[in-house]
Amino acid sequence: MKFIKQGLSLFLSCCLVSVTAPAGFAAQANQSATPPGVQPAIQTPEQLQQLVAPIALYPDALVAQILAGATYPDQVVEADRWLQQNPNLKGEQLGKEVDKQPWDPSVKALTEFPSVLANMDKNLSWTSSLGDAYVNQQQDVMNAVQVMRDRAEKAGNLKTTSQEKVSNKGKTIVIEPADPQVVYVPEYDPWLVYGAPIGIWPGWYSYPGLYLGVPGIEFGLGFGLGFFGGFGWGWGHWGYDWHHHDIRFDHHSYVSHSRVFANRNNFNRAGGSHGASGFHGGGARGFSSHAQAGTHSGAFSGFNHGGVARGFSARGQSSFGGGFHGGGGFHGGGGGRR
Repeated sequence: MKFIKQGLSLFLSCCLVSVTAPAGFAAQANQSATPPGVQPAIQTPEQLQQLVAPIALYPDALVAQILAGATYPDQVVEADRWLQQNPNLKGEQLGKEVDKQPWDPSVKALTEFPSVLANMDKNLSWTSSLGDAYVNQQQDVMNAVQVMRDRAEKAGNLKTTSQEKVSNKGKTIVIEPADPQVVYVPEYDPWLVYGAPIGIWPGWYSYPGLYLGVPGIEFGLGFGLGFFGGFGWGWGHWGYDWHHHDIRFDHHSYVSHSRVFANRNNFNRAGGSHGASGFHGGGARGFSSHAQAGTHSGAFSGFNHGGVARGFSARGQSSFGGGFHGGGGFHGGGGGRR
């Protein structure tokens, strides 16, 4: 009788499990299938002003190249490492070899300014956030650049010199090289040059040759543009359309086809070619991505506002020693701090 009761109890337990288990598994499956809510990582005007502070006082065409190139942070790393591996390439020979690479035209153009490219590699978290912001808040990024230029001008740190021409067109501040054949990249402390100090980007590394430890602006070496002038991605092909708030490439709106960042504004309408080195003039901007929408820095999970990204840096270490890798002819700067 005892064994019969135990057997009956076991049989009833098995029946109970067989009835309740499917419902439990179904509930678990439904819960797993339901994606968590994703909130767009929209940056405030103040955050964007902090983000563009390191480049807002650069010449317009260089700012355009940097913003476009920031949508390809993987290629930025690749190009910087490639320059380091080919230190003997100079002038036109360098341009010819760069032209063979499968990079976006913006990244190719940045090889004319190796210290700028190296800075983007070193501060990869910042570069990633900059690219994500440009993809998703293009007009806000442009506005932030103008706000910071206005602040620097009012602080007495932005004016025409022998190295660059600063002009006011209505409420727009335009910065151009004083000599169309030579570009000087200004050196300044991005957290002090705008008058009242602003917060330092978390983990920011001040790259030698671009950073000035006191308020004001100085100019060092100038970058000659002649050697790269014959290539379709060179300096003369880039510019800004401040009226329409977009980058100009070959007199058309620049369209990034990077797969790194999701365009959260047009995620379901993205289309067109997505080749890594493709570029097209005009038309709507179609960005596609394998990264989930809603991440702060797009493709680099963890490369968000608070850290120094080193994921792509696993392939090698950039030199912290400053210096310039190849490029067109360099010209003595002159022009002290102002």
